[in-house]
Amino acid sequence: MAMKKASWGYDVRELTPSIRPQDDFYHYANRKWMDANPIPKNESRWGTFTVLRYETDKKLRSLLDELDGKRSLPAKSPDRTIRDFYRSGMDMERRNELSLSPLAQLLRKIEALKDADDLLSVIAHLHRIGVGVVWGSGVGQDSKNAERYALHLFQDGLGLPDRDYYLKDDAESKRIREGYVIHIEKLFVLMGHTKKQAIEAREAVMKIETVLAKASMKKEEMRDPDKTYHKMSRAALRKLAPSTDWDRYLKLTQGDKAPYLIVMQPDFLIKTSLMLESVPLAEWKTYLAFHVVNDFAGALSDPFIKQSFSFYGTVLTGMTAMKPLWRRVLGVVNGNLGELIGQLYVKKHFTKEAKKKMNELVDDLFAAYEARIRSLDWMTPATKKKALQKLGAFNRKIGYPDKWRSFAGLVIRADDYVGNIIRTNEYEHRRAMRKLLKPVDRTEWYCSPQTVNAFYDPNMNEMLFPAAILQPPFFSFTNDDAMNYGAIGTVIGHEITHGFDDEGSKFDAKGNLKSWWSTEDRKRFEAKAKKVEKQFDTYEVADGVHVNGKLTLGENIADLGGLSIAFDAYQQHLGRTGRKDIDGLTPEQRFFLGFSLFERENARPEFEKMQVLTDPHSPGLFRINGPLSNFEPFYEAYGLTKTDKLYRLAKDREMVW
Repeated sequence: MAMKKASWGYDVRELTPSIRPQDDFYHYANRKWMDANPIPKNESRWGTFTVLRYETDKKLRSLLDELDGKRSLPAKSPDRTIRDFYRSGMDMERRNELSLSPLAQLLRKIEALKDADDLLSVIAHLHRIGVGVVWGSGVGQDSKNAERYALHLFQDGLGLPDRDYYLKDDAESKRIREGYVIHIEKLFVLMGHTKKQAIEAREAVMKIETVLAKASMKKEEMRDPDKTYHKMSRAALRKLAPSTDWDRYLKLTQGDKAPYLIVMQPDFLIKTSLMLESVPLAEWKTYLAFHVVNDFAGALSDPFIKQSFSFYGTVLTGMTAMKPLWRRVLGVVNGNLGELIGQLYVKKHFTKEAKKKMNELVDDLFAAYEARIRSLDWMTPATKKKALQKLGAFNRKIGYPDKWRSFAGLVIRADDYVGNIIRTNEYEHRRAMRKLLKPVDRTEWYCSPQTVNAFYDPNMNEMLFPAAILQPPFFSFTNDDAMNYGAIGTVIGHEITHGFDDEGSKFDAKGNLKSWWSTEDRKRFEAKAKKVEKQFDTYEVADGVHVNGKLTLGENIADLGGLSIAFDAYQQHLGRTGRKDIDGLTPEQRFFLGFSLFERENARPEFEKMQVLTDPHSPGLFRINGPLSNFEPFYEAYGLTKTDKLYRLAKDREMVW
């Protein structure tokens, strides 16, 4: 499971000499590890990120087990809140005894629907407790006024991960669709319906969701922030979708204080509003009941858990075994009480020295990025000035928040797992709605410190690096600097580049959706981006299944930028420290080995097919070989020639930034 590691961060015995780095660097650097680390039965993929998440989960489990072993904790204290939530999920004896009963009151409320007013009331109630039916609503920054929060309405309501699963006729889409129909039917049987009733129910659910899918925007379309920004008054919303009593809905969801709304997909709301009138109430009851049980199935008894896994785990992603109970419960508790657990995690597993070193690396990457912008030959001075202003305005968040979030008033009970999830969802909903008339809090974190990932937020114009990603193999005090720059350095550069990718580049230094480009510069940028899009369109994941260059464009631009800027920063670092070869490898070759760790993984075919359809990230193979095939220093480090498989004609290479 763990990577063999030399004192400098990589064991050269991990290399595969039979694979030439000039032909396939990804497998040259990673094949031995991949062969020695098959995917566990309870995972859909297994690689750098998933291994690190597993190791982090074990640390979190130790913290929670420590709390669980304490005899007495003060009522309503943070430690008691965490412990009781965790205990409620781990108590399978009680969960099996309760079965579906934690949802009985909610299901009775749905069954008692008599008219359109009742239907809207239940939709609003489900939105308050985190069940995504019909459409969605939530509070976020106003993209054109980043200093204030706004209420957003958006498409939602599907049980499958993407609209295309309902609409495409390829073999994989049909397989998933057929599996989903069986899942719906079996869930209704578990709810106490006859086989005949369950078949009728599955038809009703699929009928509604297929209409919702047809009305939904494609994922790649939603990458354009201009297409998903439609500011409206309540009067304009009523005119847009008059079949829905929006004033009542907003009052029921506590969003009635919103002075205006942002409708992300107007056509979707028009369609769903009409559906509230045209679809028979009995079918709406079936659809709502299914989504309630489907959303909470993993928190119910064993039969519901197993049925949910049989579809979402096995059919959709290829897993053949569930994660152990402790990991499933930890995932839920961590997702709901992230910053409470984060305080325990940071106290035990994060140091000020790590934060200091990370800040130094970020400084180096920013300096390299500034130099890169100044040297661009395709951008005019006026646009460069704006780009540098944006770069200079970047905020960074590293490790953990300066101020921890309070969970005062949240009621958690050790014998009520489903209730704990519902109450936490509603607590977060109220917290979000209270933001509506307040200025944006730029100190707030939107992930926990124990998250193994990194983020860029265009509205905040900020990067966020949680404590948990600052671990080997991404980052280590004992690593050769080449490894740190190649691994965590490329992650830093990746997040900076998100501020200048096809989406982030449309936001200014303050985080507003506002053009700061000259028309000519924008055209040149889009021409360069188009080359990247077409390049990734050619990558084949399986027979006839290709990467979606448009959907993955932002991440691909960020990967290209992350690689090149981290390399520049490392070259500056070498200028200060001097060069030396280790194990016969030059500093540049070691840097590229560090980069190769970024996305090394094994993935199931089912997962890869789902990833191509739903994920804005390309599969790992193409996130390594793709950028390297465009990067001149890689050609120099390994002496690529025209006969090598990774060789790309100079005119076809494109780094964008």
